[in-house]
Amino acid sequence: MTSSTTPHHSVVVIGGGQAGLSMSFHLKQAGIDHVVLEKERVAHTWRTQRWDAFCLVTPNWQCKLPGFHYLGNEPHGFMPKDDIVAYVENYARHFGAPVREGVAVEKLARDAGGKFSVATSEGALTADAVVLAVGGYHKPNIPRMAERLPESVVQIHSSTYRNPSQLPEGEVLVVGSGQSGCQIAEDIHLAGRKVHLVVGSAPRCPRFYRGRDAVDWLDDLGQYDLPVEKHSLRDGVRKKANHYLTGRGGGRDIDLRKFASEGMRLYGRLKDITRGALSFQDDLAKNLDGADAVYNGICGLIDKHIADNNITAPEGQHYRPIWTPTNVPTSLDVSKAGITSVVWGTGFASDWSWIDLPIFNGNNYPSHTRGVTAMDGVFVLGLPWLHTWGSGRFVGVGNDAENLMTHIKCSLSAGLERSPLLRAVV
Repeated sequence: MTSSTTPHHSVVVIGGGQAGLSMSFHLKQAGIDHVVLEKERVAHTWRTQRWDAFCLVTPNWQCKLPGFHYLGNEPHGFMPKDDIVAYVENYARHFGAPVREGVAVEKLARDAGGKFSVATSEGALTADAVVLAVGGYHKPNIPRMAERLPESVVQIHSSTYRNPSQLPEGEVLVVGSGQSGCQIAEDIHLAGRKVHLVVGSAPRCPRFYRGRDAVDWLDDLGQYDLPVEKHSLRDGVRKKANHYLTGRGGGRDIDLRKFASEGMRLYGRLKDITRGALSFQDDLAKNLDGADAVYNGICGLIDKHIADNNITAPEGQHYRPIWTPTNVPTSLDVSKAGITSVVWGTGFASDWSWIDLPIFNGNNYPSHTRGVTAMDGVFVLGLPWLHTWGSGRFVGVGNDAENLMTHIKCSLSAGLERSPLLRAVV
């Protein structure tokens, strides 16, 4: 419930990560009154949901938050976790972002007067426009079948994994081969622990190819600026897993076949759990081949770019499998295998239940065109593939925020024109 004494802002930005801060930067540049509400602390996700050895997958030069590009002496390095946290925190301080930390938004609705009503843990606010900069990864996604594992098996989600020492002695099962799953499996493997990895269909990417980081080549090719409507999958690309590779140790490929040749056990997709026994799909070879095909496809794009532009570059070799799966088990008894812990690298689910506005599609996901929803005055920012591959990253979120400024200004202007008070004055 709002009243005439309820604090009001032209714009309320919900979320104090890199997306919310990028939006705040442009709002402040435009002189628009606003507040950023962050339920935890700035850079909370980077600080609390990453493991100890975590570092950026993309090179530091891609850290291009508006007005705060990376200027360090390692543009082609990969920031470790603490440096990422410092980068985001320093950004907020750099332009004096009006962030209120520790303020959780509990409900967002529209009041009878047409303003947006924002109920928070510290009272109510109203706004003429709102920007949802909370990303799309809200709740750890652990399948219900996990309940059928023995109680003696320690289970954690990738967001709470920190290092191998937090896991009990014994073998470790990692479920999921996206970026987090693969990097965590590597982290545990390098510690000398026996790892079992459930492999899905996530693609892989070369780290370095023909004398440069593949990210540098892909940037030259315009891949990070490719709009979703021009992608071959259109909106479907938003559901695809990111390529796995790592910036650890100066950057390198992640090669699951190499891990297997060193003793890691690989399986196909997890199908079910029955009385402590896991069953898998017979698709490991298909999944590894698919990841390698993407890897070599990226190499092919780079080869063509070099040839078409007469660029002098070292020769490169496409990937050739160094290990081929044979007689892959389709079942595994965790107790008999000595597995004492499971790390679920199964991603996150979205939770938009606190929003009482008609902005969602049939999948309960915000329906938008480059962050502009069907409801005047409501915008989203920082979602994967909001507009381009770079949208959910440091390199592209600022461009999306700048684009939203035009729409926010129009929305605020239209609101003034509709205001009964303004019409009475005129």
